[in-house]
Amino acid sequence: MKKIVVLSGAGVSADSGVSTFRDAGGLWEGHDVMEVASPEGFARNPELVLEFYNQRRRQLFEVSPNEGHLALAELETFFEVDVVTQNVDDLHERAGSSKVLHLHGELLKVRSTGPRQTVYSWKKDLTMEDRCEEGHPLRPHIVWFGEDVPLLPKAAWLTQQADILIVVGTSLQVYPAAGLIHYKKPEAPLYLIDPNPALRAGELKRLEIIAERSAVGLPILADLLIHRASGPVGPRP
Repeated sequence: MKKIVVLSGAGVSADSGVSTFRDAGGLWEGHDVMEVASPEGFARNPELVLEFYNQRRRQLFEVSPNEGHLALAELETFFEVDVVTQNVDDLHERAGSSKVLHLHGELLKVRSTGPRQTVYSWKKDLTMEDRCEEGHPLRPHIVWFGEDVPLLPKAAWLTQQADILIVVGTSLQVYPAAGLIHYKKPEAPLYLIDPNPALRAGELKRLEIIAERSAVGLPILADLLIHRASGPVGPRP
C-alpha cells in the first residue's frame, strides 16, 4: 500500500468557517500577534491569552469537517495516509483521518507550565485558577512564536517516507513548516492544492497544481488517486 503524506494548513479549515490567521479580517484581527501567541505575551497578560484561545476553542463546537477533510479520510481505504497539519483544530480527526500530527499544537489540549509540562485533554474554558496535579498553572497546548516546534523532526521523517505528497491550504510561506516539502523524495509526485498557488508547475520535480480551494480540490484529487489505485469509481453524489 502506497504512503500518502498530507501537509495541511489553515485553508483546509477555512472552508469549514474557521477564520484564518493571515487573511484580512482573520481571527487575530484586533490583537497584536505577539500579545496572544508568544511566551512574552502570556507572561504580560495571561487573562487575555486564555480568553483568546477560549474563544477559538468554543468555535470548534460550531463548525464541522468539510468535503476536503472527508476526502482525505476516504483515501485511507486505498492508501496509508499521514496528515501533518499546521491547524490546531480537530476537524481532520472528526472527518475520520486516523493519523494526524499537529505541528503547532491542539486547541483541545492544555499543558502544565511546570517542569513536567503534563498535557491534558480540555474542552471547556481555561482559567487562571486551573492547575495541574502539582499545582502549576495551565496554558494552551499551542506552539507560540519563538518556541521550538517539537514535532518537526517527525514531520520531516514522515515527508521523507511519502510515495505521494499533498500540500493543501497552506501558502508555503510560514517556516519551519514550509521547508518540509524539501524532504520529499525526488521521484514522489507532489500535488499542490491552492486557488492562488505560490509555486508554479516545473518549480519542483513532479509538481502538479490544482488551482482550487481545499473543499473543491481535495475531492478532485482523491477521486484521481483512488481511480489510479483501484480502477474507475462512480461520481460523487
